Amino acid sequence: MDKKNTALVAAVVVLVIATIGITWLLISEKKESRAITELYQLEKEDLEQEYTRFVHQYDELKITVTNDSLGRLLEEEQLKTQRLLEELRTVKSSNAAEIRRLKKELSTLREVMVSYINQIDSLNRVTVQQQQQIADVTRRYQDAAQRASTLSREKEDLGKQVTLAAQLDATNIRIDPKNKRGRSAKKVKDVARLDISFTIVKNITAQTGERTLYVRILKPDNDALTKNAAHTFTYENRTLPYSIKKYIEYDGEEQPVVVYWDVEEFLYAGEYRVDIFAENTLIGSQRFTLN
Repeated sequence: MDKKNTALVAAVVVLVIATIGITWLLISEKKESRAITELYQLEKEDLEQEYTRFVHQYDELKITVTNDSLGRLLEEEQLKTQRLLEELRTVKSSNAAEIRRLKKELSTLREVMVSYINQIDSLNRVTVQQQQQIADVTRRYQDAAQRASTLSREKEDLGKQVTLAAQLDATNIRIDPKNKRGRSAKKVKDVARLDISFTIVKNITAQTGERTLYVRILKPDNDALTKNAAHTFTYENRTLPYSIKKYIEYDGEEQPVVVYWDVEEFLYAGEYRVDIFAENTLIGSQRFTLN
């Protein structure tokens, strides 16, 4: 083989080798580019999941927040996160610069999210503490109200006891029917007068001074004997007719009292009753029978 042919063969071999090398390089670069694109695609998908998770997490945070100002800030951050998520979805996987930018934005969003979570935790702790304080104050108020109510009832009961203790009391009540001669009458048709005697017992707690006693004589039909329809007094918010009105000067010691009823009306046989009142209180009662 002459030199000319040898040179030609060598040139062809070099060209083939160069072509193979270039082809290999092109294939390698294409594989590398495809691998990088796939890597960015995976990174983009991960970023989309992170952005979506942040959007949902803001929804959860807004539910737990009662502070209006903080709620508005959370709403703004959520809208920002949604806007970046939409940008990410429109970015091509091959756009490495945009993916890096959005990845950096996600890092900033994460820091903001952590900051808001810490604020919400702090507010919740304050809220729980305030609720405990309110519960303690409410409990103390209820305890104080209960004690005040108990003291009020005890005071009221004590007042009632004092009032009861200070009341007059009539005992030894006797009714003697008398005839025209002043002797005991055996039959109702002979009764001309009723002598009513009783004793006001000793009571050092009762107020001394002039007292007014009202005596009611009730017939068997419960109608009161009275000389005048205007002779009335008040008892338990009612107006009652009285038979006899008697003034006494009470000094706290035992005191006998006698009153008289002149019979000017028709009396019939049956069970009668005498009630004695003082200061709107029934202080004694006694039944008697006329045959």
